[in-house]
Amino acid sequence: MSLPLLLVIWQVLSMVFPNRLFPSPIDVAGHLWVLATTGKLLPDLGKTLTRAAIAFFIAMAAGIAIGIAFGRVRWLDRLFSTWVVVGLNLPAIVVAIVLYIWLGLTEVALILAVIINKTPLVITTIREGVNSFSRDYDELASAFRMPFWRRLRLIFIPQLMPFVLAAARTGLSLVWKIVLVFEVLGSDGGVGYRVSVFFQFFDITGILAYTVAFILVVLALEYGVMRPLERSVLKWRMDRN
Repeated sequence: MSLPLLLVIWQVLSMVFPNRLFPSPIDVAGHLWVLATTGKLLPDLGKTLTRAAIAFFIAMAAGIAIGIAFGRVRWLDRLFSTWVVVGLNLPAIVVAIVLYIWLGLTEVALILAVIINKTPLVITTIREGVNSFSRDYDELASAFRMPFWRRLRLIFIPQLMPFVLAAARTGLSLVWKIVLVFEVLGSDGGVGYRVSVFFQFFDITGILAYTVAFILVVLALEYGVMRPLERSVLKWRMDRN
């Protein structure tokens, strides 16, 4: 019911405000169809998704490795905890501008800026997850002299996965936003770049069309990938309960 209700509210607002300021859902859907059929939409979506995917996987890999190290080695955590706090609160726009000045308006600068902004969040989530591990499992594994790889597969990874999924979910929402902002600042294509072009011409319909397209992709990833993966990975907890 939430989606139909949203469309009804949108339609009512479009009837209250001028069309150039608040186009109707039908107008936006029509514009979206034109963009899709003329071949303008998919290349921009592809560029944005590629940038987001590269930055996401690199940040996740680095964040998981560092987070585990910080969770297991106390002196490392104490030594670099301030760095993580700074990274968490560092404005994304500042990182983007500095890297664009240093490296130019390049793919490397854009992706690196996203990685710098996302990795501290992953580190924090994974570190807290490792710190919350139950010592009972470790003691049980030691008592049965369980081999390292078996202990890793049966004890460590199942306890870590909920925190990995939490980091992935929050990370995805953050990556999309940061990539779009950086594309608006400067890039050779992508959803953010196209939105900035529409903004220059005050084309609200075009902006909303690209926004709807991007939201549809995000929802597809959420319901087609993240939730099934979450159910599969966390099945061991459900079985245990």
